[in-house]
Amino acid sequence: MTTANPSANFSADVTDRPGKIRNRVLWALQILLGLFFIIASGGPKLVIPNTLTDNASENLAIPFGLLIFIGVVEVAGGIGLMVPRLSALAAAGLSVLTVLAAGTQAFIADKPSMGIFPLVLAAIFAWIAYERRATITDLRNMLSR
Repeated sequence: MTTANPSANFSADVTDRPGKIRNRVLWALQILLGLFFIIASGGPKLVIPNTLTDNASENLAIPFGLLIFIGVVEVAGGIGLMVPRLSALAAAGLSVLTVLAAGTQAFIADKPSMGIFPLVLAAIFAWIAYERRATITDLRNMLSR
């Protein structure tokens, strides 16, 4: 004999969303990391790019235009982390960006120990993207109307 399960009537989107405490932790991380990428990481690349290339020898191997592009992507990702509908996509993009930053530190700058911090950030962003995955389907459904 089977019994009716009232929770089976909910859509899959409801089960994909994090709980109340996890949601608060995610938002705290998203705001903190978003501000970090806007103010401390991407902002200086846009405001004072010449100083960055003069002071950091690993930045000399990166073309100036690419350095500006990376700054724009970091600022856009930081803003996207704080926009509810874009948070999962921004986290996924920043995860890819930080993996590439770790590779740059390891192979171009020849400082593999400096690649640990970007890899930790990549793992955090991948977790945020996973937890916010329902926003991707919500965004896709909204755009397909």
